[in-house]
Amino acid sequence: MKTTFDNVSYLCSKVVTEKYSTSFALATKMLHGSIRSDIYNIYGFVRFADEIVDTFHAYDKEHLFNKFEAELEAALIDKISLNPILNSFQHTFHTYSIPKHLVDSFMKSMRMDLSKSIYRTDEEYRQYIYGSADVVGLMCLKVFVKGHEQSYEELKDSAMALGSAFQKVNFLRDVKADFEELNRSYFPNTNLKELDEASKNRIVDEIKADFKLGYTGILALPAEAKFGVYTAYKYYYKLLKKLQNTPSLEIKNARIRVPNYQKFGLLARSYVKYKMNLV
Repeated sequence: MKTTFDNVSYLCSKVVTEKYSTSFALATKMLHGSIRSDIYNIYGFVRFADEIVDTFHAYDKEHLFNKFEAELEAALIDKISLNPILNSFQHTFHTYSIPKHLVDSFMKSMRMDLSKSIYRTDEEYRQYIYGSADVVGLMCLKVFVKGHEQSYEELKDSAMALGSAFQKVNFLRDVKADFEELNRSYFPNTNLKELDEASKNRIVDEIKADFKLGYTGILALPAEAKFGVYTAYKYYYKLLKKLQNTPSLEIKNARIRVPNYQKFGLLARSYVKYKMNLV
């Protein structure tokens, strides 16, 4: 029965999430069971696309990406795919009527990573962030509000801001790998060869503004989604604070992390605030 194949597909997306991002997987576990699988499905899809352009250096990445994109288009039309990750994503895509332009924008930004390495203007930077992060926040928002259009429209800006914040924190944390291994520089008007405190603090302030807007949306999320999203928010904000307190030279030479014991401490404190209706 196809139900068995679908269940195997959903399990594959869950495994991808757990293997690639323990932090995101932990936050997703805090979502209500009715929506948890769909967030795994979205993450599995975006993770695989990103993996092609970021790590498959021994292969023809453009060829692989073209094949993945063609399989994606077929999955969305046929409502089935023998690629379990795409099969699970198409299910969520159709269940919540995720707008196709969000998927297209995401794939456009991923394709940019095949050839573009330096983002020199604010416009280029914003365009990439929109496609690589904001639209992922919007896809998840469609699930969180269970496709309710009015709620989606009311929370769009905050969902995009939160997606931007998460992505920019990743950029700042991964400066060494992006610049030295992939030859990428996402932050415009920033010399990553000589990243100084002023440049770092400017980036941190920009991310804090995104977090501030994103937090207002968390407060208005349905109960099924609020605690999970708040958990992710707290983790990424903690990571941002660590980056803020880390000298710029050290950021360039090491990947800053939040230890597991601190993650679980954040989870416990977040749960207490949530149960006390302080979120």
